[in-house]
Amino acid sequence: MSGSYQPSGYFQSGLAAAQNAPLRDNSLLGRWWQTIDRWTLGAIFMLIGLGYVMMLAASPAVAERIGTSRDIFIFKQVAFLTLAALVVFGVSVLSPKEIRRLAIIGCLIALALTAGTMVMGVEIKGARRWIALPGMTVQPSEFLKPCFAVVAAWLLAEGKKSPRFPGMFLAFGIFGVILLLLKSQPDIGMLAVVTVVFLAQLYIGGLPLVLVGLALGLLGSGAVAAYTFFPHVRSRITRFWDGTGDNYQVTTALEAFGNGGLTGRGPGEGRVKDILPDAHADTVFAVAGEEFGLVLCAIIVVVFAFIVLRGLLRLLAEGDMFVVLASTGLVTSFGLQAFVNMASTLHLIPTKGMTLPFISYGGSSALAVAFGVGLLLALTRRRPAGELL
Repeated sequence: MSGSYQPSGYFQSGLAAAQNAPLRDNSLLGRWWQTIDRWTLGAIFMLIGLGYVMMLAASPAVAERIGTSRDIFIFKQVAFLTLAALVVFGVSVLSPKEIRRLAIIGCLIALALTAGTMVMGVEIKGARRWIALPGMTVQPSEFLKPCFAVVAAWLLAEGKKSPRFPGMFLAFGIFGVILLLLKSQPDIGMLAVVTVVFLAQLYIGGLPLVLVGLALGLLGSGAVAAYTFFPHVRSRITRFWDGTGDNYQVTTALEAFGNGGLTGRGPGEGRVKDILPDAHADTVFAVAGEEFGLVLCAIIVVVFAFIVLRGLLRLLAEGDMFVVLASTGLVTSFGLQAFVNMASTLHLIPTKGMTLPFISYGGSSALAVAFGVGLLLALTRRRPAGELL
């Protein structure tokens, strides 16, 4: 079975030694601190810190342009980033068993709310992806993404343990529902991310190469169908390939990187935030490039790469299939979202409105990403030998 996961003996022995090591402090906070992956935790809080910096850099100009109070604009994002940090901690203290239950409940709620956007959703730029709440709009599919990754991992892992349990069938059934909902909004970018995450889990779970090739063929067919039947997708791809049409955002963003050079023009000295509509959100990476230069952009890329690689390498020492599949899905989703944002800003791929985790302005997006990395930290914590999953 191609792609089946088998931890190496070296890493297994290291994991066993770590699991059998006694915990010096049995309080909740003490156990959390002794078992958490502190390197990944530090990298995540570094991104949150960078989010504060970029919020101060980009938000005032945006607030002035849209006619709202700068102080309120900044306060809201400070509150959301602080709440995101609390969500990371609150979720990461849970056990794998509690994570499964939380993900199942969250997946059901997120599915219902995503379906609800078709009825009571707020339409923005021709798409119904958001539900209006007092003081903010929520995109339920952002929360559906990490929840489905964990639920799919549980179903696939249970199917491996018990051939009578239709785990793969149920996982594909839920994925089919998500496909229909996201296609109806439409949100092809989110659908592509969920699809890639699910395929990664199937491959790691032992899907034969023949079926992997078939799945990739279906993914390619889906891309062709999206290009054919969705005008906004066709427009973005056409503009990317031949450079025709309205490429104002991409051109302006690239100019910002050029103006920033190696060390940037300095905090507050950038101009791109004054003219780009989404300078605080989808194109915040361009603001970082203009004001702080290549140095900060490289740091951001390295931090994201570190979190992804660290998460994948830790799985080499993991023997539980559910933890491996769930963590693979979560870290793939996190890394892919960051890649799509930065690559589209740099005109390496067609433009896609997707936030840069923890750095872009956005309440529900920050909370959804925090929920996902909290799940990842919880699943990759060092567990004492014999702890039930």
